[in-house]
Amino acid sequence: MFLRRTLSAGTFFLGLTCSACTSSAEEQPTSDKPVAAAPIAKPAPTPQPSPNTPAKVVHVGDKVMGTVVDITMWTDDEPGAQAAAKAVFDEFRRVDALMSSWLPDSAVAQINNAAGRSGVVVGDELMELIGTALTAGKESLGAFDITVGAFRGLWKFDQDIDGTIPKKSDVIARTKLVSYKNVRLTPKKRTVKLARKGMRITLGGIAKGHAVDQSVAILRAKGYSDFIVQSGGDLFVSGTRGDRKWRVGIRDPRGSRDATFAVAEVANRTFSTSGDYERFVIKDGVRYHHLLDPATGRPSTRSRSVTVLAPNALTADIWSTALFVLGHERGMKIVETRAELDAVFVDKDNHVHISSGLQGTLRVLKEPTPGI
Repeated sequence: MFLRRTLSAGTFFLGLTCSACTSSAEEQPTSDKPVAAAPIAKPAPTPQPSPNTPAKVVHVGDKVMGTVVDITMWTDDEPGAQAAAKAVFDEFRRVDALMSSWLPDSAVAQINNAAGRSGVVVGDELMELIGTALTAGKESLGAFDITVGAFRGLWKFDQDIDGTIPKKSDVIARTKLVSYKNVRLTPKKRTVKLARKGMRITLGGIAKGHAVDQSVAILRAKGYSDFIVQSGGDLFVSGTRGDRKWRVGIRDPRGSRDATFAVAEVANRTFSTSGDYERFVIKDGVRYHHLLDPATGRPSTRSRSVTVLAPNALTADIWSTALFVLGHERGMKIVETRAELDAVFVDKDNHVHISSGLQGTLRVLKEPTPGI
């Protein structure tokens, strides 16, 4: 665990570590040890300010689930904030142990190992999350599909990145194993089965969002109301920082790591960004990245980044990925019909598109930087 310095001008940058928005190739492996589940406590009284200790911004961070998780709190109790942050990091590790397909004993790994043979009994938490993912697959017209785990090892964007591009024939062969419709849930028996041998699911596109939502519940149960939980591209903003709103910035897809092209003041909502700029290779003038189109098995080419504003991190996580794949022309039509969603697209030609609900709220500072 470490304390993180305050970011300049009070802006918290979104999309710094895009491993949080993995939904396509695979989530990154982790060396974190599993942590047993702990029930979320009932809400505690709000911590009372100490007479001689003014409230301030406190940052605590740790590396969990293959990315840096940052907790930013407005509080007069720094030791208490650090203890609360530790409970958050423990929850991230618990979710990772349950959902990472890189850990051989995880429930997801067991589902993948039994593909084409038998169903695997899972707990209520995982059953509900997989059910949510399958519903999202249908609602997004297949743009969000957890069975893209079948491409693991073919596209190399994780620790195995080596600049190689797979053969077209190999990609086509794997696409035959990709379809959320071939994931069978039996709620009465609490089993999950993959219909075909060789299928794999990955929950990299929802695990961090779920962990963020769980963490928000933990912090609120401990009596905190003014904080930010950020896991890479997923960021939940709660309350305020004193008499001011929290301000978040959206990363410039072709700018430096701390460059933003737009900012907004947010409260009690999640921003989630999926972008093509964190895990990628450029070969022969073409950018290949980790956000794959399930229909083609290749990196989606319709967007550079998509940022979604939603009531919770799980919803934002799912839809930032789905909309990235769909592109702004099809994606914005979905956004405008769903009251819980707003979105900012940077399309393939570097043009910015903002949903109606963010007009007047989001401030565009500059045009995104051009480039491949």
